[in-house]
Amino acid sequence: MSDTVSTARPAAEEARESRSTEQAAPARPVRQRDAFFDNAKYLAIVLVAVGHAWEPLRPGSRALTALYMLVYAFHMPAFIIISGYFSRTFDGSPGRLKRLVTGVVVPYVVFETAYTLFTRVTSEDPDRPISLLDPLYLTWFLAALFVWRLTTPIWRRVRWPLPLALVVAMLATLSPSIGNDLDLQRTLQFLPYFVFGLLLRPEHFRLVRRREARILAVPLAGCALGVAYWALPRMNYAWFFHADSARGLAAPSWYGPVMTPAAFGCSVVLVACFLAWVPGRRTWFTVLGAGTLSGYLLHGFLAQAAKYWGWYEPAWVREPVGVVVVTAVAAAVMTALCTPTVRRLFRCVTEPGMEWAFRRAAG
Repeated sequence: MSDTVSTARPAAEEARESRSTEQAAPARPVRQRDAFFDNAKYLAIVLVAVGHAWEPLRPGSRALTALYMLVYAFHMPAFIIISGYFSRTFDGSPGRLKRLVTGVVVPYVVFETAYTLFTRVTSEDPDRPISLLDPLYLTWFLAALFVWRLTTPIWRRVRWPLPLALVVAMLATLSPSIGNDLDLQRTLQFLPYFVFGLLLRPEHFRLVRRREARILAVPLAGCALGVAYWALPRMNYAWFFHADSARGLAAPSWYGPVMTPAAFGCSVVLVACFLAWVPGRRTWFTVLGAGTLSGYLLHGFLAQAAKYWGWYEPAWVREPVGVVVVTAVAAAVMTALCTPTVRRLFRCVTEPGMEWAFRRAAG
């Protein structure tokens, strides 16, 4: 009876009830960005720029090279772990795939082309072809992120994802013939960090942000720097680049399966030390954490141009004062490139909407 009465109600009455329900329903809360992760992304991207600025200054300076080695041991792993953490919800749905295309594939195509054309001018290879299969300079990260994110559903389903990812990375070091397609060597060797990020939960980040963790991070980082200084004449720090096989680093094949978990353990500890000192509150640079993609993709042009224009040639640049100046300039440039203004200016190629390229979802 009630169903019959309900069905027989006038349409105008139903419309009035519908409007009153919509007005009474609370608005869906806007999802707030986590200041901690924006702070971490900004600080990590600044270290990326500083590391690139230090590259020409390493020869002849063991202390700077040790510091360079320490930074490279954790700054990209930190970025990749955070990328994995925020990829946990990737399920291959149409909306996620669209975001993958617009946020990763399109910037990769645009900047791979742009860096190739720029390299023709600033290097001794004016005929370098444009190849979307051979990532140039820092575009490898976008190619790797595309592969990692596409395989996320697999890593979410297997029983032991991290051990399996480590085995894949170890086998990659034994395969010098993998080739340059999508920089697969680096993609596979950095894979464990992405999978590790997939496995993390908010409580894990709260753990490293405790006061005890911050205190412990100081002596750990100091010891790591001392070890890096000691190890420089005794090991090839290119192991932390994860870009070559063991044979490519002039090492016996068995070094690869040994160094992969060793480097992973060292990097994860250093990432924890880094995150322990990242502010959790909003700061003046929190807003810059949303623009790290544009900063990452754009700063490479200036880093390459600085070498081409001879900015490192004056002798004073290699003095301690010069290193400080170069560091400050790199940090300032990256900060400027991460600002909302620059992000909006380049959004058409770093975060395009591209509604015209996709079908509307049903309903």
